[in-house]
Amino acid sequence: MEVIGEIFYYIINTLVFTYAVAIAVSYLLLAFISMREMKMYMHKNYFIDYKYILSSPFAPSISLIAPAYNEGLTIIDNIKSLMSIMYNNFEVIIINDGSKDDTLAKMIDAFDLVKVDFDLQYTLATKPVKGIYKSRNRAFKKLLVVDKENGGKADALNVGLNISKRELVACIDVDCIIEPDALLKMVKPFLEDSSEVIASGGVVRIANSCIIEDGRLIEVRLPEKLIARIQVLEYIRAFLLGRMAWSKLNGLLLISGAFGLFKRNIAIEAGGYNHKTVGEDMELVVRMRAYLAEQNRRCRVVYIPDPLCWTEAPSNFQILGRQRNRWARGTFETLKLHKRLFFNKKYGIMGLLSYPYWFFFEWLAPFVEFFGLLFFFMLVLMGMVNWTFFFCLLIVVYTFAFFISMFSLLSEEMSFYKYTHKRDIIKMILTALVEPVWFHPRVVWWSLKGNFDLIKGKKAWGEMTRQGFVQYKTKKATL
Repeated sequence: MEVIGEIFYYIINTLVFTYAVAIAVSYLLLAFISMREMKMYMHKNYFIDYKYILSSPFAPSISLIAPAYNEGLTIIDNIKSLMSIMYNNFEVIIINDGSKDDTLAKMIDAFDLVKVDFDLQYTLATKPVKGIYKSRNRAFKKLLVVDKENGGKADALNVGLNISKRELVACIDVDCIIEPDALLKMVKPFLEDSSEVIASGGVVRIANSCIIEDGRLIEVRLPEKLIARIQVLEYIRAFLLGRMAWSKLNGLLLISGAFGLFKRNIAIEAGGYNHKTVGEDMELVVRMRAYLAEQNRRCRVVYIPDPLCWTEAPSNFQILGRQRNRWARGTFETLKLHKRLFFNKKYGIMGLLSYPYWFFFEWLAPFVEFFGLLFFFMLVLMGMVNWTFFFCLLIVVYTFAFFISMFSLLSEEMSFYKYTHKRDIIKMILTALVEPVWFHPRVVWWSLKGNFDLIKGKKAWGEMTRQGFVQYKTKKATL
């Protein structure tokens, strides 16, 4: 029995150690590829004048589709932000997904909207549309507001796909602030390679504590609350050291639902957004790529490292927990729906590398951490822990986590340099020191709970209460 226990102890130790080394190596490789690709992107695009795209008759037409549910606090500023985007041929479609607050009333009042007749074809099945509104003010002629029965974000986006007649659709979270030149940069990959590029995504940044005025970002500020600052660090890591590399490898599986640009015809051919999953953004990208691979059609999903979109991050643990719970459920639902991709060479890099990576290092990681911790406590109770080795290993793991965060901050400072004050950099360094011990365990718990809720059959998004951008405008007046 003692021999069996030692063998079990050896096997578990070996598996956990191998897994940890594999994750560390993958992070370093992705970071190296991202830094190299970032340098090439900055060099390639430094002298580009995007005004040529703005005036070009060959620039594709775009529909900006933004679902709105109980967004009364920010809806007017957000629409102003979308309407001020620099692009020649575009329209803004706001989908009021059965809001229970004054979202629709505020839009009607602010933009002088009236109900119009519209020939709507239900190419993709959706909840019924109750009315379509356009403005009597020619200044808002590009704005179209759709009022429909509540059906969730995916259903609302499918309504937008049905209504749009443009070549490309930009699916946007209505609570986001979009940079004026965002579409010019997002559309560039489609112009460079129109036959292969089916989608492009940009960096999403945190707008908490920034100065927002009339739907435009006036001044970038580091969030005052620690919980929001940690999310800034997370987003920089994910976008600059993750998606940049996967874009280079042509293995990108996810474009943030906050801001993504797609070929409308391919999205519809693939079946539109899946309303049965809470991770509809990731699921659509995977399904589009799988659909084209099965037809032996080449495709690319491209990532733009420029900070193009700013969003309000959850500012308390209750709301943030709901968000991460949903992300965990959405990840597993997507992986389950497309399990045929797992190590399937038919799907190229996506099947052989991207899908396995997400399975082992994104979805499985919280389970390995949790059960590894249980195994450690069991060893403590049995008196089988080499404490010297344990503390050395703990220091190594903590130092590696801190190093990755510092590497991501270095990438930010060497590229777009949005946080210009020295005190902001110091705060971010201190945040990186705190995150592994104060925040990461919560992320693991939320992920585990999300998967457990999925087993129980939970499908709801969870209420995402926002504070709105008014508070940030108020701060400017008191400076």
